[in-house]
Amino acid sequence: MARRTGTAPTRSDRVLGELRADILNGRLAPGARLGFAGLGERYGVSTGVLREVLTRLVEQGLASTEAQLGFRVIEVSVDELAQLTAARVAIETMVLRDAVTHGDLGWETDVVAKHHALARGTAAADAAVATAAGDSGPGDIAEDWLAAHEAFHLALLAGCPNHYLVGYATRLRAIAEVYRCWSRPAQLRTQRDIAGEHRAIMDAAVGRDADRAVTLIEEHIRRTSELLIASQDLSPR
Repeated sequence: MARRTGTAPTRSDRVLGELRADILNGRLAPGARLGFAGLGERYGVSTGVLREVLTRLVEQGLASTEAQLGFRVIEVSVDELAQLTAARVAIETMVLRDAVTHGDLGWETDVVAKHHALARGTAAADAAVATAAGDSGPGDIAEDWLAAHEAFHLALLAGCPNHYLVGYATRLRAIAEVYRCWSRPAQLRTQRDIAGEHRAIMDAAVGRDADRAVTLIEEHIRRTSELLIASQDLSPR
């Protein structure tokens, strides 16, 4: 989540982080109404803070707003996921190729560090997902893993010098996380070597093999989408 660089997190930063976590872990369902009264009580903040937070959430693609209807968590559907996947493949592969081509030593170092943090958290996340697998709801994915996963993928993209492209890719990734976390996490994670996928992408990126990195990230995106569709009907429960 975005924070003001060089300053302590504000109240709106804190609430945005909590609200994102609630959406990404299915505690606020796709399509759920985001009313000021309920959210104000839930997070202990004013309408003014919530208005700023919800506007930022819309900018990130995790919420929608319509006149007379207010704010809602984005809806999910197979058709929308197919379009999202196509858009991510088109944009994210372009951004990653530029990152591998133009990223400096600092970018390389950050990618390796973020991968290390992600790899260390994967075993704990697998255990948490397995525990949640028998629940009727989506089950929480370990929030530390979610943060590490996001940080790794954003670090890969950060080497691209075009900040507009990085911004589009980042927004599409955020939307995709709603689908990931509303699926059955155990099925999604146990049918693939996701740790191996991440390591291969990292190796190709820091090895400056742009063609392989692009091929791997496209396969990674498409495999996730296919498993999401296979794991359940994407209608909100």
